[in-house]
Amino acid sequence: MGRTTQTYILHPDLASAGETHRVAGAQLEEAVGLAEAIALDIVRAEIVRVPSVRPATLFGSGKVETLGLDIAADGPDVVIVNGDLSPVQHRNLERAWKVKVLDRTALILEIFGDRAQTREGRLQVDLAHLTYQKSRLVRSWTHLERQRGGAGFLGGPGETQIESDRRALANKIDRLKKQLEEVRRTRGLQRASRKRVPYPVIALVGYTNAGKSTLFNRLTQSDVMAKDMLFATLDPTMRAIDLPSGAKAILSDTVGFISNLPTQLVAAFRATLEEVAEADVILHVRDIAHEETEAQKQDVMAVLAELGIADDAARKVIEVANKIDCLDKDDRAALSVSARASGWTAEGTFEAPHRAATSAATGEGVEALRTLIDTVITEGHLIAHARVAAADGAIEAWLHAHGDVLNETAEGDARLFTVRLSPENFGRFKKRFADAVVDVTTSQDASMASGEDRKHAAGYRPL
Repeated sequence: MGRTTQTYILHPDLASAGETHRVAGAQLEEAVGLAEAIALDIVRAEIVRVPSVRPATLFGSGKVETLGLDIAADGPDVVIVNGDLSPVQHRNLERAWKVKVLDRTALILEIFGDRAQTREGRLQVDLAHLTYQKSRLVRSWTHLERQRGGAGFLGGPGETQIESDRRALANKIDRLKKQLEEVRRTRGLQRASRKRVPYPVIALVGYTNAGKSTLFNRLTQSDVMAKDMLFATLDPTMRAIDLPSGAKAILSDTVGFISNLPTQLVAAFRATLEEVAEADVILHVRDIAHEETEAQKQDVMAVLAELGIADDAARKVIEVANKIDCLDKDDRAALSVSARASGWTAEGTFEAPHRAATSAATGEGVEALRTLIDTVITEGHLIAHARVAAADGAIEAWLHAHGDVLNETAEGDARLFTVRLSPENFGRFKKRFADAVVDVTTSQDASMASGEDRKHAAGYRPL
């Protein structure tokens, strides 16, 4: 897209749309936000009522003609139809209006192409672009009968232009898939190495512009780009975070979801979003002040389901009601009380998540969220007491590397350690250093002493 591309945005309000939870005005506003994300100059944005979908043009012939007159008068460079256009509808609208037309999928692909920075991100965007272009070849060419001659005496009439182009696209798509498979393999190795450390992984997910990157920066003291803009984050970012108990974790910021996310992008970004599937904790960040926050939640759930990410007993879910600074005083207070009531006592599933209320912009509630993350991650961990000879630095180093050392005291020529370990790491410790183990209790039996205190201090006392 150029510097100041003059743009029309049309949102088709379909009378038969099954997506009744979406408000047409909010969808148009979102489309405007998408266009502004790549600096398009919006000269007109309107909702167009579509009583019945026309297979050839989407809109009725009268509406196509009326819009065509307006387009001819204003002379925009591009018209964006905030919906999915079939190849035939796409071609016919461009012919009728004599202007470049983009549908919602094409617009999102433009944004992704403009924003992707890493090699992996570019590969994913290229794959999505090519998959989309391949679909546009269906009945959208004017030279379908033009053929290239075959080679040899029995070569026949040769292949049509569309067959040649489709084959070329298929070859490029195959190459990109192989390269992305390498990316997937590399990420798998990285995840395996992290499991050997191991640090739990926390993945941020949510609707685009819900404040994920701002919250990521608050929790990690980083400076990842965070703007009030749709799709500000495309390439995955990972940072280590320190939790109140002294435990460490890895926080992963991911691309935001959106309603009607193009299937090409869901498929192309599967390698990146595998981080979510492998996460120990999922933070679902919601813009709680948005008028369509419930609809946005359902859109996120739909994409996660499409990726095959469902409730897993080994993974906990925390729903973060973000942007509470945008709520009025009464709504804010009610939300904070609700979050405290169900923050820790919930099951921690998508259906019944742990809850927290934050303002990533001001920092309100972020430390309470950090404490809740800590409590969720360390639930079920064991408190081990070990006696280590003063000269045995290997055991001491192992405990510091794989657990949270809560206390350390000298006792003659040995040192006594109280350390919190995951069940997996306790098993490794006992197998490797059996003679050092004195006893073990669950973190709950030990009250984690500090664990209960941390929950109450952070406001997660059941009401």
